[in-house]
Amino acid sequence: MPESKRKTKTSSAVKDRYNARVYGSILTRVPKPLAEAFKAKCAETGTPQAQVVKRAIEQFLRDHGVDPASL
Repeated sequence: MPESKRKTKTSSAVKDRYNARVYGSILTRVPKPLAEAFKAKCAETGTPQAQVVKRAIEQFLRDHGVDPASL
C-alpha cells in the first residue's frame, strides 16, 4: 500500500499566507431559513456556495458598469 504524505503545518501556513495575499473575505449574515435553503439547494445541485456568491458579485459589478475581468 503506498504511503500518503501528511500535510504539514508548514504547508498549511504557506497556503494560508497565499490565500490572505490573493483573496478577500466577505462575511454576511442572513436569516437561518434563507441560509439553510441556500445550503440545501447548493448541496442538491452540487454547486459550490462560493461559486454562487462569486457569480452574484460579478453580475452586480457588470450591472453597475464594472467589468470583473478587468480586476
